[in-house]
Amino acid sequence: MRVRGVLYMAASALGFSIMSMLVKVASARLPASELVVGRGVVTLILSYAMVAHAGLSPWGNDRTKLAFRGVLGFVALAGYYVAVVRLPLADAATLQQTTPLLTSVLAWWLLGERVGRSTAFALTLGIAGVVLIVHPSSSGLDRIGVAIALGSACCSALAYVTVRKLAVTEHPLVIVFYFPLIATPLALPWALAEWVTPTPVEVLMMIAIGLATQVGQVFLTMGLAVERASRATSVSYLQIAFAMVWQLLVFGDFPTPATIAGAALIVGGTLAVASYGAVVPARPPPTSPESPA
Repeated sequence: MRVRGVLYMAASALGFSIMSMLVKVASARLPASELVVGRGVVTLILSYAMVAHAGLSPWGNDRTKLAFRGVLGFVALAGYYVAVVRLPLADAATLQQTTPLLTSVLAWWLLGERVGRSTAFALTLGIAGVVLIVHPSSSGLDRIGVAIALGSACCSALAYVTVRKLAVTEHPLVIVFYFPLIATPLALPWALAEWVTPTPVEVLMMIAIGLATQVGQVFLTMGLAVERASRATSVSYLQIAFAMVWQLLVFGDFPTPATIAGAALIVGGTLAVASYGAVVPARPPPTSPESPA
């Protein structure tokens, strides 16, 4: 159970890192609001298809909390996309990775989850890695972009804790479905106000953003369904390491020694999470064609 949860979260980190890289590329011409809507439409279609294929009711049991999770997700998503547009990709991804620390605090406060030694050790290594990756000249960053990125991380942390609570009564696919169900109509007026007609290549890019997002979101929800929130989200530090790879492959920027050292700490923290401490899930994970038994 422990290893499966970590693998789910690692797959989620990879999916979200691909999404971030594509958003950075597409934002050269398209506004962030349009990318949010494009992602929402694609993930809404995919999420509904997965729910229907699993033979589930898409509306769930606690619709108020599901809708609240969708609102939190929208705010976090919009903030992150704006941060990716305003900041360098590595900096935006790094600031987003304050989410695990915030999640640990909220899970302790709201859910009564114990922060074990292995998770605390992983968080310490991850935070140290983040500090190394952020350049000393970070004062030159767009301050509004930094504030938006940190606000997005706060909303993400609260959304993660909400997912953890919802996993007791809701199927992960239903939780995933509610995200684009709420986020897409909320983002539409914003997008229409600054609409730029996308080219065929940009349309394909938005579809790819949606597909990468769906992979990340499904594995994230599955990971949170079988693992403590603080332990599971610490694995998301891998997104920074993935971002550095994309930075090299796509943008041609070779990682600095500080970046490499930070990545080593982040990966070391992830391995610590996978190696120590048994996990007792809030409930047995749901069995469906989309969720391995």
